[in-house]
Amino acid sequence: MARLLLPLPFAAAAAASASSLHLAASRLRLPAVSVARREGLFGGRVVGGAVRAPARLARRGLCAGAEPGGSAGTAVSQDEAMEWVKKDRRRLLHVVYRVGDLDKTIKFYTECLGMKLLRKRDIPEERYTNAFLGYGPEDSHFIVELTYNYGVESYDIGTGFGHFGIAVEDVAKTVDLVKAKGGTVTREPGPVKGGKSVIAFIEDPDGYKFELIERGPTPEPLCQVMLRVGDLDRAINFYEKAFGMELLRKRDNPEYKYTIAMMGYGPEDKNAVLELTYNYGVKEYDKGNAYAQIAISTDDVYKTAEVIRLNGGKITREPGPLPGINTKITACTDPDGWKSVFVDNIDFLKELEE
Repeated sequence: MARLLLPLPFAAAAAASASSLHLAASRLRLPAVSVARREGLFGGRVVGGAVRAPARLARRGLCAGAEPGGSAGTAVSQDEAMEWVKKDRRRLLHVVYRVGDLDKTIKFYTECLGMKLLRKRDIPEERYTNAFLGYGPEDSHFIVELTYNYGVESYDIGTGFGHFGIAVEDVAKTVDLVKAKGGTVTREPGPVKGGKSVIAFIEDPDGYKFELIERGPTPEPLCQVMLRVGDLDRAINFYEKAFGMELLRKRDNPEYKYTIAMMGYGPEDKNAVLELTYNYGVKEYDKGNAYAQIAISTDDVYKTAEVIRLNGGKITREPGPLPGINTKITACTDPDGWKSVFVDNIDFLKELEE
């Protein structure tokens, strides 16, 4: 029984600079799951952009896909699109980003943040290595996928990416552990500005920021990805209509000149969410080359692509199976240029049954 996860890594060419990187694909196997558990699965792995699958993948399967004889090329009206999106089975699957020292980052995440190394895979012919980490099985949890490209020791995070959120039961205790392990604390534990929630900020070895949020036990400790946008109302409208997300809450902070909107597929205390941040007067951000994308599940990549187009998104990878693989995916960018990839649910379930 196999599950193929297709990341959006940049494969380094002969230890060169980031400009010499090219897109590559990768694969992950999952253990067998029962019929009962399959009912709740939405997962898969994907890539954004015009991804090239390595030759070795031509012999393997991938997760996700539309219904047999699905809706390729089926046009939908705006009303039909909105109705369908509301019924589509979606959840955040994973977030992909690049690191300069894989072993060092894995050590930090496992020892300081309590994550588990779920899978590690080296692809020497493509000159990259992946590591999948999280707080539970990949078929039911939001996870991180780290990509190390041979010879590339650092990346530009840019100004657009904000942080990842980690829910912990004791922020102060976690911060003490981070300090003991030599980690960087950029904001000491304390109430959030204008609120009561206790938070702290730390940085991992590559400079990615993590917000530690004090909460009780939660099924999804990896709970947030924060991205900055240039027009919050436009972004909210897009993620509601094109991605089928719900606006969970919105909070304006005029004293500090920013507004946030929490978007997701379920309550914040039980699901990973997308935190969109608008800083007054800032319309554009540098996205760098470190952060890659978020992957999301869907029942139909063809309809998903049409809905995205109808709502102002740009399709960067047309919906359909990857070359040599019966996997249906589609990739897009939102109005701010942030990448996402959608993976079809049915093909994923078929992979689990093989």
